[in-house]
Amino acid sequence: MPSSPAHSLTRPLRIRAVAPGLAVVAAGVAVALWAGSVQSIVGPLVVALILGVLIANSSLYTPALRPGVTVGTKKLLRAGVVLLGLQLALPDIVALGLPVLGLIVACVALSYLITLQLGLRLGLTRAGATLMAAGFSICGASAIAGLQSVVKADDDETAGAVAMVTLYGSLMIVVLPVLGGLLGLDEEQFGMWAGLAVHEVAQVVAVAGTAGVAALAVATVVKLGRVLMLAPVAALASLGERRRTAGLGSIGERQRTAGLAGADRTDASPSDDPRSRPPVVPLFVLGFLVMVAVRSLGILPDSALEAGRILTTILLAAGMFGLGAGIDVRRLLRTGGRFAVVGALSTVLLAGGSLLGVLLIA
Repeated sequence: MPSSPAHSLTRPLRIRAVAPGLAVVAAGVAVALWAGSVQSIVGPLVVALILGVLIANSSLYTPALRPGVTVGTKKLLRAGVVLLGLQLALPDIVALGLPVLGLIVACVALSYLITLQLGLRLGLTRAGATLMAAGFSICGASAIAGLQSVVKADDDETAGAVAMVTLYGSLMIVVLPVLGGLLGLDEEQFGMWAGLAVHEVAQVVAVAGTAGVAALAVATVVKLGRVLMLAPVAALASLGERRRTAGLGSIGERQRTAGLAGADRTDASPSDDPRSRPPVVPLFVLGFLVMVAVRSLGILPDSALEAGRILTTILLAAGMFGLGAGIDVRRLLRTGGRFAVVGALSTVLLAGGSLLGVLLIA
């Protein structure tokens, strides 16, 4: 049956509506990739987020651009996290040995839980505190991108977490090599410490590279071990959100039964609907694990892995640009102080705790 003229015009009209914004996103991603390639302090994901903020808060951001800039932001981020799994080879991580693997798990778990509690006690929302915990304990902006949709964080909370990961990770590039020299750490010890304590993969490379090739090799594998923790952490966060949503629904039901919520059943909270609850294991986490398995089997050539790495960065950068375009700068400035305090405390605790662990096992 042939489609109606109105239906046949829908797709071209939609493409025309999003095309200007998509062109701006493409240009922003290109600039972010270039900026990330000429220095190692600020990665392309952060640059893309900053560009999105600048565009959205300028006169250049016209209504004609909005549909294309914001379309598919969360899907792009999830797709990027899925492909991130191609950077992780399980045999390399297992080869670190049980003591180092145990230290990785302990550092991630303790850092996550402590940062989460610090954020809640200092006035962050649970979503904002979760993003800070994930970013500082696992893998920076990539972890924040992965957890953002799981905990339903808003764009301002996402930007605050990314900004703090960038700020304190950049400080670590300067501070850690100095401390490593003062403490007399050998290359293996320093590389292990860098991999455990520094937030972003690019920042780890910049820090460990100052101590030599051996330090860089150890740091990179240790850091990828932390990245692998994204899957269980995201699954547990999703399960926690699911339980909280179910709990809110139960409270609402009891209130209505007691006549405290009004007589109209149509006033039910969205949390009463099971479809509004997050899945036990988000689909992108399963995809991430599949990509880890594919990489670990060694069936992909180096050229495919390199293409996957580039595509991962492009997808995440495009998603970050879209997030940046939705940020309210004035609100971010009002809440930024709390994010900064949480980030400082988390950085000091992770650096100190991981150093103690390294000295004990290495």
